[in-house]
Amino acid sequence: MKKKNQVFLTSVLAGTLVLSSIAPAGFAHDALDGSSKGERMPFDHDALEMLGDPAEEGSKNLKFLHEAGSAQIQEMDGVQNNTADVYAHKGFAYLGTHTANGANGGVRIFDLKDPKNPQEIAQFAHDVPHTWQEKVIVKSVNTPNFKGDLAVVSLQQTSRNNANRPDSIGGALLYDVTDPYNPERIGFYELDRRITGTHELYLTTQGNQALMLLSNPYADYYTGGAERDFQIIDVSDPTNPEKLWEFDPRELAEVDENFNGYHWSSPDGKTRPVFNHSVITDNNGQYAYVSMWDLGTVIFDIRDPENAKYLGRTEFADDQKGAAHSAALARGGTVLIETREVASPHGAGYESAYGYTRIFDIKDKTNPVLLSEFTTDLTYDFSTPVNTFAKTVHDPKVQGNTLYLSYYSGGVISVDITNPSEPVEIGRYTPDQADVWGVFVDRNYVLASDMGQGLKVLLKNNDNRSNNNRLNN
Repeated sequence: MKKKNQVFLTSVLAGTLVLSSIAPAGFAHDALDGSSKGERMPFDHDALEMLGDPAEEGSKNLKFLHEAGSAQIQEMDGVQNNTADVYAHKGFAYLGTHTANGANGGVRIFDLKDPKNPQEIAQFAHDVPHTWQEKVIVKSVNTPNFKGDLAVVSLQQTSRNNANRPDSIGGALLYDVTDPYNPERIGFYELDRRITGTHELYLTTQGNQALMLLSNPYADYYTGGAERDFQIIDVSDPTNPEKLWEFDPRELAEVDENFNGYHWSSPDGKTRPVFNHSVITDNNGQYAYVSMWDLGTVIFDIRDPENAKYLGRTEFADDQKGAAHSAALARGGTVLIETREVASPHGAGYESAYGYTRIFDIKDKTNPVLLSEFTTDLTYDFSTPVNTFAKTVHDPKVQGNTLYLSYYSGGVISVDITNPSEPVEIGRYTPDQADVWGVFVDRNYVLASDMGQGLKVLLKNNDNRSNNNRLNN
């Protein structure tokens, strides 16, 4: 695999991870809670010293994308929460919420029958005290124990293992949303209270078996090995989730048995954080793509979910901060999109750039080959010299040959990846005060979750008439 500088670790299995014994520090923005020992709070996207000022100038009608509808999430008990990720299923949008104003904003369901006027119809998953619900995945499931639409929701504590909050716990909630107007809680996979919780998660099926995949950052560290960062859970019976398999990045090579932290002294001489931030699978649930920050996107064969197997991973140049944040697939699972959430400043020895997108050929999943790196005008814009995530890429989604990227203050950027070796920006949606966390492509429209403004429904200008006709039928 060609890289612009000498890369670290050609194969994890061919070498040894040398990990330090220092306690976690300088982790990703939203991976740790703030309890004792100087640990960082979950990243608060309302803190302008971290996010930077929202874009005060924007356009709702930029080339190829325009805003067809918008809706702020409703207040709950007089509290205005902010949004996190967005998902869609059968004409309904599902918005997770972040930590603003005390968290516990739950998941909000919007009816998109009229995309110009989305209607919030239900709230759920907000009943565990002192938690936030960032990620929600919804799929149709047909198992011997459940037939219908199943929603899985990530649950994170706002303060990990807090003695003053004994009823707070992290993990994953499971809901029957076959009737989206009346979501019903049917299961809860609880994690050890010493873990913040499940940060992101995914839901897939293999025949008549339903699987939930969890990203539990620093689980092994906090529990002394009792729990692991990456877990595969059988939710074929959603009322009784059952753990099938789990993995910790230290299993990839021999390490000091006294290791008690998640810092990797990598071959390039840098100390790099390694933890599980996010996970997706292909449409058939055969392969899992796990975003393990500076270890890269790690690929597993999960066709036998009780005996998953490591296949390969992406790698970084010496001067690149890793920060493998999220992933998406294209070309029938032969192309991998990897987004990297990198803030400013960057630290000595690293390139001066915010996080950008990398595209890999993964026909051979044991050896991902870098095809291209997609940057924007934001990538090298340091006009605001503060510690900020505002100009980094965040989440990717793909429809056909178009890649959609959420970009915080940059809004939503669409990219033509017909030739994945030469990605080309073809559209951008950047509203006033943009703070776009998530993006999702559903049928003929693109959904965006703006942390401060709620749900955005976007249409393509070049197909406006046909899109509106189809959406209203």
